[in-house]
Amino acid sequence: MRTIQDVFNRLRAEYTEMPGLRLKAKQVERLCGIEETMCQLVLDSLVAEKFLCAKSDGRYVRVTDGHHPHPAKADIRTDERAKKAS
Repeated sequence: MRTIQDVFNRLRAEYTEMPGLRLKAKQVERLCGIEETMCQLVLDSLVAEKFLCAKSDGRYVRVTDGHHPHPAKADIRTDERAKKAS
């Protein structure tokens, strides 16, 4: 028998490892091999901590999906190119 914490950790890992994952509650039940009540408790917890959000179509997605900050670009010119540029 799985604990709620086991399922919570498993679901966090699945959503972290697969950006863009969009699952309905029934799909989560099958993925984790759990019954409906435990599934809803875990999903509600992940929504409450703002890790997941529920979309209007009933799918659960990561809150951060779609937000990809742009890293700063480093100046990687060689010394010769840097001298010519200045």
